[in-house]
Amino acid sequence: MELILARTSIGISELKVNPSAAIEQADGPVAVLNRNKPVAYLIPAHEWEAICERLEDIELAEIVRARRGEKAVSVKVEDL
Repeated sequence: MELILARTSIGISELKVNPSAAIEQADGPVAVLNRNKPVAYLIPAHEWEAICERLEDIELAEIVRARRGEKAVSVKVEDL
């Protein structure tokens, strides 16, 4: 059995019939199933934006860690 990472699911056939209703009724992520296996997830826009922000923060933190031992360079704001 496949792991479904959402509290709500919808069959792909149902989604094709009325995608707007599926999105409006969703309270969080919705698993889109094809033959009872998840093939996609629908998530609200604000949740996707939050995920993207977290990923960007992780990438920036990795850059900071990689540059931790480098020598600091003084820069004037006016020069930027």
